[in-house]
Amino acid sequence: MKKTIVAMMIMAMTAASVAGCGSSSNDTAAAENTTDAAADTTAEAADDTAAAGSMSGAITVLSREDGSGTRGAFIELFGIEQKDADGNKVDNTIDSAEITNSTSVMMTTVAGNKNAIGYVSLGSLDENQVKAVLIDGAQATAENVKDGTYKVSRPFNIATKGEPTGLAKDFIDYILSEEGQAVVEENGYVSEGNTGAFEGTGAEGKITVGGSSSVTPVMEKLKEAYAAVNPNATIEVQQSDSTTGMTSTIDGTYDIGMASRELKDEEAAELTGQVIALDGIAVIVNKENTIDELTSEDVLNIYTGATTDWSEIAQ
Repeated sequence: MKKTIVAMMIMAMTAASVAGCGSSSNDTAAAENTTDAAADTTAEAADDTAAAGSMSGAITVLSREDGSGTRGAFIELFGIEQKDADGNKVDNTIDSAEITNSTSVMMTTVAGNKNAIGYVSLGSLDENQVKAVLIDGAQATAENVKDGTYKVSRPFNIATKGEPTGLAKDFIDYILSEEGQAVVEENGYVSEGNTGAFEGTGAEGKITVGGSSSVTPVMEKLKEAYAAVNPNATIEVQQSDSTTGMTSTIDGTYDIGMASRELKDEEAAELTGQVIALDGIAVIVNKENTIDELTSEDVLNIYTGATTDWSEIAQ
């Protein structure tokens, strides 16, 4: 009887031991499965985070119209314009680029398209609407243009047919004076110096100043400031583009023409030009674009069609 009881106890203990071993094995496997699942979830979350921080999508390229001084300077500075075998300048901007006819239209168009890229006068940049990206590590600011850190810049020129006289001369004297160049700098442009305190002649009459849409905003401010010291003068500012500004000055439509670039050889042969400020060209993207910096090569590739999707840009 005792032997039977002992045998039964041994069998019970053996069964419990076997059950316990099985439970431990199952618990270990379950734990391993849970760990693997957690690792997979973490990896997926990391992938999702990386994807959320990366910009992708077909790039919408925006450019300015033919005749725009900003376009002329932009394509030259980034090497988008090249000379062909005959020495003729060729603008290699991608054919599918959408054309905007003014600085303000460029900004509103980029602001309304997440995948867009464009460029505007630094002095006209509205960072509430769009984002200016760094170029080759440099921020687009007047200070960086002045010290040469930001290299995407060009001159603002005015021009007259022959030497200016009367009211045109008096207004130009104001623009180049200490007071006029203060207006230039107050509006985000770079002054290259001034001629000292303004000594007006009290000239009367009316003149028309016309041309570049990039120069127009600062010219309007100069007009307002000049009116405060010479209320007898009437100055009309007409916005068009740099080429129209120069040709219309040559034919006498404008008394003073505005160009947001250097004068061309054929223009300089007939006009007297004068630099009134330096201005940067800001490369702009939509504020939702996660890319904050581009290289000069990136811009060249985008505008010539070698790069067509934001995912191709190093991020």
